[in-house]
Amino acid sequence: MYIAMNRFKIAPGREQNFIDVWKNRETYLDTVPGFKSFQLLQGSSTEEYTLFASHSIWESEQDFINWTQSEQFRKAHANAGGQTKDIYLGAPQFEGFTKVL
Repeated sequence: MYIAMNRFKIAPGREQNFIDVWKNRETYLDTVPGFKSFQLLQGSSTEEYTLFASHSIWESEQDFINWTQSEQFRKAHANAGGQTKDIYLGAPQFEGFTKVL
């Protein structure tokens, strides 16, 4: 099992806009071999930002890598950040984990 996470710092007051972007976009994940599940998680807020994380579970790291190199990935991210770049405070921070137990 492999877990892929991206952490996002979102501008205060723009949290619902960020959630709506994810809620309304086509991810194509259900068409990709090895994909198991996806969650969007909301964390704590400060005066500077609210923390969010995208959390996807894959059968293997190679399945995740294949997704990032796929046509489905390109289509899912084609409009990422375009009209919504003022929501994000910096680039997302990626973290990948392989199950060991």
